[in-house]
Amino acid sequence: MSDIEEQKQGWFKRLKAGLSKSSSKIASGLSALVGRKLDDALIEEIEELLITADLGPAPAAKLAAGLAKGRFDKTVTDEELREALAADIAAMLEPVAKPLVIDSAHRPHVVLIVGVNGSGKTTTIGKLARQYRDQGKSVMLAAGDTFRAAAVEQLQIWGERTGCPVVAGKQGADAAGLAYEALEKARNEGMDVLLIDTAGRLHNKTDLMAELEKIIRVIRKQDETAPHDCVLVLDATTGQNALAQVQTFKDLVDITGLIVTKLDGTARGGVLVALADRFGLPVHAVGVGEQAEDMRPFTAQDFANGLLGIEQD
Repeated sequence: MSDIEEQKQGWFKRLKAGLSKSSSKIASGLSALVGRKLDDALIEEIEELLITADLGPAPAAKLAAGLAKGRFDKTVTDEELREALAADIAAMLEPVAKPLVIDSAHRPHVVLIVGVNGSGKTTTIGKLARQYRDQGKSVMLAAGDTFRAAAVEQLQIWGERTGCPVVAGKQGADAAGLAYEALEKARNEGMDVLLIDTAGRLHNKTDLMAELEKIIRVIRKQDETAPHDCVLVLDATTGQNALAQVQTFKDLVDITGLIVTKLDGTARGGVLVALADRFGLPVHAVGVGEQAEDMRPFTAQDFANGLLGIEQD
């Protein structure tokens, strides 16, 4: 087995373990239903089970109805149901599984990271920095969440760990001015990537919108194409609330993709299916832990198999 294959298998084990709370909820629910003929009543029960696992009403109805094709009025096994659901979920997720690609035409490629406080924004930036550094790219970090001193300190720790310079100001400093300064430095130093952290105070959306709009307006004075990506970080433990967060941030800024964190802390991992169905936004990566290696690019089949507790070769 090659090093790459070993890494992939190692990541799938971590992903599957991280999704175990979600998969056990679905698997135990399905195992309680098997041994019966797949009739309308059973399809309805499977649909309800998928809704309780946070897959969302529309995807749950679609997936449950899909099971009936070629199986209606037949007795189905637990394994057959899980494999069929995994295949259909993977097909639903495949169109949104898109890694966050850094365009070398931009120096730097500017990524604006947004999300509510506590979603894992700062940690996600640190993990992205590590991965891009491992790919041989030069990375600069901007501590644009000037509202929280802890966010600045956390980003500085990640900067030390990854060997990435961090542009930071005083608590309460103007976030747009800091982003402008960071972009200026990153351009002057020929950086490949600039990752900008932002505040996530949703209790006053007007202020947040004004701040995000100002950051974008100000950095475009230097590079009218920036930011090249605007990534929303979502905490999977919030379940269906993640849908409301996407809608809110979509109303504030032009979201180009999602990163879903903390899948290991919840039985609500199915929300990723609901997000894909509702918004169709690229899902760049998923996280199942605190370590840098616990976040990887999102792959539809791996996620679907992990969610249904299916082993991979």
